[in-house]
Amino acid sequence: MEHIANIVTADLDVMQVRKDFPILQRQVHGKPLVYFDNGATTQKPQVVIDAEARYYEEYNSNVHRGVHHLSQIATDAYEKARRIVAGYINAAHEHEVIFTKGTTESINLVATTMSRGYLKAGDSVIISAMEHHANIVPWQIACEVSGATLKVIPINERGELIMEAYEAMLDDTVKMVAVTYVSNTLGTVNPVEDIITLAHQRNIPVLIDAAQAIQHLSIDVQALKPEFLAFSSHKIYGPTGFGVLYGTTEWLNKLPPYQGGGEMIKTVTFAKTTYNELPHKFEAGTPHIAGAIGLGVALEYLQGTGLDKIQRWEKQLQEYALESLRTIDGIRFIGDAANRSGAISFLVHNIHPFDMGELLDQQGIAVRTGHHCTEPLMDFFKIPGTVRASLTFYNTMEEVDKLVAGVKRAASMLL
Repeated sequence: MEHIANIVTADLDVMQVRKDFPILQRQVHGKPLVYFDNGATTQKPQVVIDAEARYYEEYNSNVHRGVHHLSQIATDAYEKARRIVAGYINAAHEHEVIFTKGTTESINLVATTMSRGYLKAGDSVIISAMEHHANIVPWQIACEVSGATLKVIPINERGELIMEAYEAMLDDTVKMVAVTYVSNTLGTVNPVEDIITLAHQRNIPVLIDAAQAIQHLSIDVQALKPEFLAFSSHKIYGPTGFGVLYGTTEWLNKLPPYQGGGEMIKTVTFAKTTYNELPHKFEAGTPHIAGAIGLGVALEYLQGTGLDKIQRWEKQLQEYALESLRTIDGIRFIGDAANRSGAISFLVHNIHPFDMGELLDQQGIAVRTGHHCTEPLMDFFKIPGTVRASLTFYNTMEEVDKLVAGVKRAASMLL
């Protein structure tokens, strides 16, 4: 009865929500699927699946360049998705929403274009010790190309940024700060408002990796004021292979094109090419049209469900999960920040995370194991990897109970 009461107090009908996600009805190894790998990718509601299928079935056509009927319908649907995204993050202008393949390409776009003349020898770029490889490697490459230096904000044992160290790093050499909003491994919610404010006091632009934040937190880019913000569609119940780069008009106009090809041009001659206006300047080639449409529908689905309701339920669920997991003998949380969201990483005694993950899978429980594309973070904690359970609004307390029981059962077999 306690679980039912909690579902009601969150004023979100979780059991009804679960019916919207067809994959949640399936079984794995003869057991009902318990899906706690939402940090890697979220499941898709039927309306998103239907929207993608409808595009291919009813109006599959290329966008922008066609005068025929299907092309006009496809273009309208594609640009409607841009309007939905702009509204969802409260961008000042629709052209500040650039469609990409995902967070990784969005970050690479900024890092690569900044390395072409903006960054130079003697400059530095700041990232943090908890970054995903997608927000480390592009900046390493940009620094190699430009001669700039990469600086890393340290963290404490709880998995929180040491802000005093960050503030001390902000000198005249720093030309870019690129940090994650929410750690994909630790679940730490970073103080991005303070990070941005301190950087702006020295006129330093900031990129926020929101891949693990966009699905859990409300983001208003006009209030937050980052120069850039990146996220992936598949982390927020939309299609894979699609994402968003938000950038201010000033910075998007300042940066050179990322790729050359169709759509990003105004005129082409063998002597000279002139580039298109925003957002098309950064959208070379035929885009993932169905991906854009699917993302737009996913965001509308979330808004229709109620973002406040979703966030309240996720908060209750995470508190319950942390409290329940703490009852497991020998558990060690990797990262225990005061402000956290989404991911819960842990180890149990000296059990290797892969072994734990395999035994949980046999019980129908999907978790992520390994270094989670944060190898420097694993080195900091001197561990090979973690078991990561990442929660979202279609998960239930009963599923948390199954996870806890599953971990205890696996531990009894492995110890």
